[in-house]
Amino acid sequence: MKELFIRAAQGERTERPPVWMMRQAGRYLPEYRDLREDYSFLEAISTPEVAAEISLQPWERFQPDGVVMYSDILTVLEPLGFSYHLESGVGPVVENPVEEPADTARERGDVREELWYVGDLLERLTDELGSQAAVLGFSGGPFTLGAYVCEGTPSRSFMAIRRLRAEHPEAFERLLQAFTDIIVEYVTYQVESGADAIQLFDTYAGLLSPADYREFLLPLHQEILEAVDVPTIIFARNMSGNLELLAESGADVVGLDWTVDITQDHDALEDVAIQGNLDPALLYGDPADVRERTLEVIDAAGRDGHILNLGHGVDRKTPVENVEAFFETATQYDADGENSL
Repeated sequence: MKELFIRAAQGERTERPPVWMMRQAGRYLPEYRDLREDYSFLEAISTPEVAAEISLQPWERFQPDGVVMYSDILTVLEPLGFSYHLESGVGPVVENPVEEPADTARERGDVREELWYVGDLLERLTDELGSQAAVLGFSGGPFTLGAYVCEGTPSRSFMAIRRLRAEHPEAFERLLQAFTDIIVEYVTYQVESGADAIQLFDTYAGLLSPADYREFLLPLHQEILEAVDVPTIIFARNMSGNLELLAESGADVVGLDWTVDITQDHDALEDVAIQGNLDPALLYGDPADVRERTLEVIDAAGRDGHILNLGHGVDRKTPVENVEAFFETATQYDADGENSL
């Protein structure tokens, strides 16, 4: 429920952990695949009535405590003049990537005009859900978006933006600041349209050294997260050992990927709530195994302010019955440490 989610995000101990799932609406659901036969991905996310139906499909099945809008982190490229499309087997392809330092000087379009469909979607979800679940907005983070526009296609190392930082630090900073400015406007628009919480996905921030993260990215994360007055979540992969940097971002909640040992007492996260962090691959076990491993995460967190989630997005081939087992384990959890399943 919405109230449960908000309380946990504010660091309160709750009677059970609120639960949602990254990539919650998507290809693991047969009804999603059926609907997508009539729409391309970009058509689906930019048609509010379709995006709302997709966003609500997991709600209708599992009743999670948070319903995340069906969109993409790359939508915010549009107001900066970047064009992109999805290629099967490749992923997102930026059609006009950054090829030289001068390409980092961007003119900014109007977020509310160009991304009107996101605001419309959030209004629809807010009207539909009321107090039943928190409506979750999100944005890609400046480094991750910069990594995509410099590389042009998905990459393991995203060397292009790291090379830009080394060879042309002023252009690197200019690009990240351009994204920060547009993200601030974007998340503000989402909150005005009804989002109850915002997650910042700077997924590839862990590719930066801790020193570079602190110098170049931390102030930008702080600027973005301070811009809204709803609970905020920050998520980056491969930050184990540097979690204090995420805690310094000002986010109310730090999302943990599955490489973080949630059983440890992380002093760096003492003053923030946490989200996570079941390995998505474990959802390929049988339902009994999923329940057992999910309980381990809940019990290990054992603290005020825990939102149950995966350590990354749910894989598209995950059995639906295992997703159901994950959600049921959370919704039927007893705060005294016993599970009613």
